Amino acid sequence: MSEEPQPIEPDETELNSESEVSSEGDDATEAAATESPSDDVHVDEDAVEMDWYILKVAFNREDSIADALRKRIKMEGMEEFFGEVVVPSEDVATFTRDGKKRITKRKLLPGYIMARMAINDDTWFLVRETGGISDFTGSAGKPMPMDPLDVDRFINRPETEDEEDAPIKVGIPFKVGDRVRVKEGNFENQEGDVDAVDEANGRVTVIINIFGRSVPMELHHWQVEPL
Repeated sequence: MSEEPQPIEPDETELNSESEVSSEGDDATEAAATESPSDDVHVDEDAVEMDWYILKVAFNREDSIADALRKRIKMEGMEEFFGEVVVPSEDVATFTRDGKKRITKRKLLPGYIMARMAINDDTWFLVRETGGISDFTGSAGKPMPMDPLDVDRFINRPETEDEEDAPIKVGIPFKVGDRVRVKEGNFENQEGDVDAVDEANGRVTVIINIFGRSVPMELHHWQVEPL
């Protein structure tokens, strides 16, 4: 009589191995579910590459157009693609007819504003659809980033240690070659041509003809008037 085959007991090592594989598979499935693409992904603003661009705008409306662009960026929720919007300017001193000094802002580039931004279809459209902005500066219709030297010149202007004590330029409404008349002083009513302009000290050098000779006279800019 033949003996009946005995059932083979599963090896304990194999059982443990299968259990571990099953456990690892469950963990992987759970991790995959946790990292589902449907979860919201936080965009790091610092990771968005931005450059400075120059925008052509309506003359004498630079400040209001810059404000309108800032509001549109916020309203459309596109702050992550934009940095600062700047109207490049500097403080200058002007004088009234009675000689009183007044500090005002003078635009360095009338008719232009500057924006730090990332260029894509949405940002390009937002800028171009903002009232008062006509176009980006660039070639062949393609926005061109500002040269780093121009960024330093108009935006990252270096501050001196004595910035508060630094002399403020004087807004002089004359340029070299202008014909002017002296309106007060020893040479009142004499006419001449502007030869030099000193904004730091608010003076102009005027070439005046005296006794048949051309003589350079340094005057305060409010002492002369245009012809």
